[in-house]
Amino acid sequence: MATPLSDTPLSPLKTVAVVGLGTMGTGIAEVLAQAGREVVGIDISEAAAAQSVATLEAATARAVKRGRLTEQERTDLLARIRTSTDLRAAADADLVIEVAPESYSIKQQIFRELDGIVRPETILATGTNALSVTRLAADSARPERVLGLHFFNPAPAMRLVEVVSSVLTAPQAVAAVTDLAVELGKEPVAVGDRPGFVADGLLFGYLNQAAAMYEAKYASREDIDAAMRLGCGLPMGPLALLDLIGVDTARRVLDAMYTESGDRLHAPAPILKQLSEAGLTGRKSGRGFYTYEAPGSATVVRDALTPLEGADLAPGRPVRSVGVAGSGTMASGIAEVFAKAGYEVVLAARSEEKAQAAKARIGKSLSRSVDKGRLTAEAAAQTLDRITPAGSYDAFADVDLAVEAVAEDLEVKRQLFAALDKVCKPGAVLATTTSSLPVVACARATSRPQDVIGMHFFNPAPAMKLVEVVRTVLTADDVHSTVREVCVKIKKHAVDCGDRAGFIVNALLFPYLNNAIKMVQEHYASLDDIDAAMKLGGGYPMGPFELLDVVGLDVSLAIEKVLHREFRDPGLAPAPLLEHLVAAGCLGRKTGRGFREHARR
Repeated sequence: MATPLSDTPLSPLKTVAVVGLGTMGTGIAEVLAQAGREVVGIDISEAAAAQSVATLEAATARAVKRGRLTEQERTDLLARIRTSTDLRAAADADLVIEVAPESYSIKQQIFRELDGIVRPETILATGTNALSVTRLAADSARPERVLGLHFFNPAPAMRLVEVVSSVLTAPQAVAAVTDLAVELGKEPVAVGDRPGFVADGLLFGYLNQAAAMYEAKYASREDIDAAMRLGCGLPMGPLALLDLIGVDTARRVLDAMYTESGDRLHAPAPILKQLSEAGLTGRKSGRGFYTYEAPGSATVVRDALTPLEGADLAPGRPVRSVGVAGSGTMASGIAEVFAKAGYEVVLAARSEEKAQAAKARIGKSLSRSVDKGRLTAEAAAQTLDRITPAGSYDAFADVDLAVEAVAEDLEVKRQLFAALDKVCKPGAVLATTTSSLPVVACARATSRPQDVIGMHFFNPAPAMKLVEVVRTVLTADDVHSTVREVCVKIKKHAVDCGDRAGFIVNALLFPYLNNAIKMVQEHYASLDDIDAAMKLGGGYPMGPFELLDVVGLDVSLAIEKVLHREFRDPGLAPAPLLEHLVAAGCLGRKTGRGFREHARR
């Protein structure tokens, strides 16, 4: 019979065994030895153990060269690591971290063998990112000592560690590994046992959606990746990240998550299976969504799917003057962008006063750019001079491109497009900046739907590089070419997509945000832990709740509703917590309270 936990004090975690010496296990071993722990690396493969040692020697040699370690520290670090192919080498370990392949049978076999090898007080940790910790613990002779310790790759560089408790895990075990994670220089986040935990639970659903979007030929791989990098500030696009993780690995993780959760978001997109079975597993094989210079290389090379610059674009229409409709932040930002690029801009609002106020806002923005050294005073003055405020859309009579940036209300936009249809000259391009409404509905409000297109700018327009160019089934080729050419002149990166809710960015971003809200709603993890997990584990510039409060909870709810209506997926239904906060008037930073309290501006 196992010794009761309360009767057995936990020993300090001085000796740690790492079972599985792949990339992750080797990285964990390095982190532990760096922090002064004695490490026993175990792998059934002698070749894997030898490769692990070679990798550690090379990594520590680089650290010496970069001045992060002295030669003596490197010698001492390597001396603290020994390897074995026999699991019995873990007999004296205070903690065993298992990072074997994501398979219940493999992991359960390791845990059963460890039960007969380690001391009663030894903590057993699984490094799984998708399998049930509870199920692994239940098969152990000491379930109270089993927990999850999920590091992120590369372990030496990534600061996040998810500490995963099952209903069987003893608090003392959690406290011991949490303290260890802090001593390793990591930021531990305490989470419960559910598929993917926090970071991967949110990340892999997003990656899967991106793969499905590409498979449906909605947008090119380059445009999907550029949209998420430039529209959300992510370090990598989702398809490039899938190639880095390994398409086969992502498929296995999603399969395991779907088995546990039954959530359609985790059902692997068929293209992941097709690529995996063809051996196109990403960087490690030299080809996945992209083609690489060589197996293991990060350098993308051209292949049959690489687009030729401007190859299929028809000649565009000349654009010398631009009309911007609206008086809000987005309208003034877009007007500033066009004026900076040398276009004559008519900024029209519902009244002369609103148009003048919008121009004044642009003046303040330009002054800030001058103060920061980004613009000369002369260039700022010239930019402002190119903007003519107007209290009526009649001022758009001679513009070559009219861009509306009014309220995100379909009836309001339809009325505006009907007015533009009467005012604008024949051949003028009419663009909507909608982020979620059907562009074709705006087009059908005119007598020239072929001249209507979507130009979705991101806020703040002067700073954000992305523009989603949205063609309807009625948009003329030369209208599309015109907008692409204009994007080049205003120094924006254009991505092409079809006319469906959310386009690229919002269609991928908002389900992720909605799932984060559900985690809090279900008391799975705290706001702070989820935000920390996504910033530290996913490289996101902001956590989901920071972002929601910035975007506005009312705006987020409206987009969620549109996505849910369009795709009819129950998983896209807005989280009730979001609806409740909006109903209570807690809309984020703009009201002083959203998911968090904010100082009133």
